Amino acid sequence: MDRLIELYERFAGCKPEECSLLPLSGSARKYYRMSSRGETVIGVIGTNPKENRAFLTIDAQFRKFSLNAPEVYGVSPDGMVYIQEDLGDGQLFELLKPSIASGAYGDEQMSLLKKTIAALPSVQFKVAEGLDWGVCFPDRAFNERMVNFDLNYFKYDFLKLTGIEFDEIRLQDDFDALREDSLGAVTDNFMYRDFQARNVMIKNGEPYFIDFQGGRKGPVQYDLASFLWNAGTHFSAGMRRELENVYLDALSEYRSVNRDEFYATYRLITLVRLLQEMGAYGFRGYIERKQLFIDCVPTALGCIRELTAEPFERYPYLTQVLRTLANDWTPLQ
Repeated sequence: MDRLIELYERFAGCKPEECSLLPLSGSARKYYRMSSRGETVIGVIGTNPKENRAFLTIDAQFRKFSLNAPEVYGVSPDGMVYIQEDLGDGQLFELLKPSIASGAYGDEQMSLLKKTIAALPSVQFKVAEGLDWGVCFPDRAFNERMVNFDLNYFKYDFLKLTGIEFDEIRLQDDFDALREDSLGAVTDNFMYRDFQARNVMIKNGEPYFIDFQGGRKGPVQYDLASFLWNAGTHFSAGMRRELENVYLDALSEYRSVNRDEFYATYRLITLVRLLQEMGAYGFRGYIERKQLFIDCVPTALGCIRELTAEPFERYPYLTQVLRTLANDWTPLQ
């Protein structure tokens, strides 16, 4: 904290008059709203120098191409604390929250959603231009090791906690096939990794992007699945299709799009993303006891139920396990 105060003094020329810790979520990073003379900034205390470096480097790419992301005003010599622009309290998730249960979104909410989705291809392709992939954290790409981490995250931090009996060999056979198939979708674009409504801020009616420090090279479908299949918002199938079309229209400005091929890959990448998400809910919720993540489990199971209504022929045993989980298992409290 002393380093953050010192950095603020160098930036503002005075000590902060107010310094308040913002609510924590899944990250160990700490964010403070700091103010003096009526001006506010966000002070960040990181826990991992490589993660901080990834954020700062990727943020510079956003700013280089005039993409909406917080401006960084100062960084400590050791790179562990930094000060960035305060984008306010207009988190997209909070603006959507009153309508999530009913799914009846108003015109303004739909406009914000479409703006956000339409901006995604620009992020995926422009941020990639000249980016040193070596700074990405924890790895440079959505590769075999990273997919294995995600699949095992689901197995060890969620599935094993449920008490459901399963054949690990048969499950691993399907994991191997799913990993092989998903790696065939990797292209030379930037994958945001955690693209969701909680990581979008609305300022002056426009979406601004935050928390992209886990970004790396990966399939474009991953970010779309992250946003549209997120358990926190859980859009209806019809609304997902409407927003998918917005995305594909924007994507066509950067590459040719065969929609049938896109959707085939999108479906299996959605499966990978949902398994990773379930691992996060198990670890952050059932192990770390963070209620926000526990509350998402029933909706996430609904996403699994919907996605596996049509079986994955290449992953029959995984489909069976997921259907058992979604239809026969009672979520832990």
